Amino acid sequence: MEKVATIGLDIAKSVFQVHGVGANGEVLIRRRLTRARMLPFFAKLPRCVVGIEACNNSHYWARELTALGHDVKLMPAQYVKPYVKRGKNDAADAEAICEAVTCPTMRFVGVKSPEQHAI
Repeated sequence: MEKVATIGLDIAKSVFQVHGVGANGEVLIRRRLTRARMLPFFAKLPRCVVGIEACNNSHYWARELTALGHDVKLMPAQYVKPYVKRGKNDAADAEAICEAVTCPTMRFVGVKSPEQHAI
């Protein structure tokens, strides 16, 4: 099996959608994860780029995934929206995030520390 190079992660309250592609663009992962299975799943993966839409919860998940060795990039939602190819659902959003994070002109949001987030 080919190594996953890029993951698009659509986060929600309890169920997360993961879309992962290899270096050649082939889709390798399409799955839903519960909150409890999120960190064990990413702990098993080799280091890769993980794209997440920037929101309140995304900073927490970015810190957790960075601690596991992944390169996490947060993007404003309005920059990801043009990449959605079909109806608005979690799987389509995760695919759009995965594509958007590889765009060379994409602007990213810095990950806030717990102290910055508390303010």
